[in-house]
Amino acid sequence: MKLKLDENGNVVVQDGKPVYVHDDGKEIPFDAPAALSKITALNGEAKSHRERAESAEKLAKAFEGLDASEAKKALDIVSNLDAKKLVDAGEIEKVKAEISKAFQAQLDEVSGKAKSYEQALYAEKIGGSFARSKLIAEKLAIPADLVQARFGQSFKIEDGKVVAYDMSGNKVFSRARPGELADFEEALETLIEQYPHKDHILKSSGASGGGAAGGGQSGGGKKALNRAAFDALDPAAKVEHMKSGRSVTD
Repeated sequence: MKLKLDENGNVVVQDGKPVYVHDDGKEIPFDAPAALSKITALNGEAKSHRERAESAEKLAKAFEGLDASEAKKALDIVSNLDAKKLVDAGEIEKVKAEISKAFQAQLDEVSGKAKSYEQALYAEKIGGSFARSKLIAEKLAIPADLVQARFGQSFKIEDGKVVAYDMSGNKVFSRARPGELADFEEALETLIEQYPHKDHILKSSGASGGGAAGGGQSGGGKKALNRAAFDALDPAAKVEHMKSGRSVTD
């Protein structure tokens, strides 16, 4: 990226911040204090990780030369010494099996509830973000459910926040806020810009509403897609389109 200059060769400033022009032509004000603060914070995190690693290495040296399997076997023998005074070895195994069975049942129940909560959270935070997206409503020629079918797998919930990953598996960072993760709208815009068939899902420059980019309306008032736009969708999005009752025009 490079600085944006005016006709006199002076640096263009917006809200007190110098404006940079990225390789794709986007103009983004650079917040130097925010970037410096973020770098300082990241350096602090790196130092903390290094100190924990050094502490773990020191602890590990205390156990050098020990055979893990032999140590585990010795602990198992010690744990059974008192029990053998009460019941024979066969009964001990039965007790262990019952305890394990009861614990596994409780673990399965908790795991099931956690998965249910996770799905509900995903539907609200990610599904809701697609449904409420201003970018989808204003710039895309396909409805939010099809956009989610194509790009939804790129979004995850981490530490309660929506995080986007690009096609290379890297987190999508904000260009407006250096060092910070992109919010949903900016991340979705980035993913669409990287999509090879983006021209088929974007509204045409002079169109608006459901008739943009070959969108059209079917006889039942539902949005239709032209053949090129439909072929550009991935298999999941195609299935979602057909299940919704929308048509495909040639």
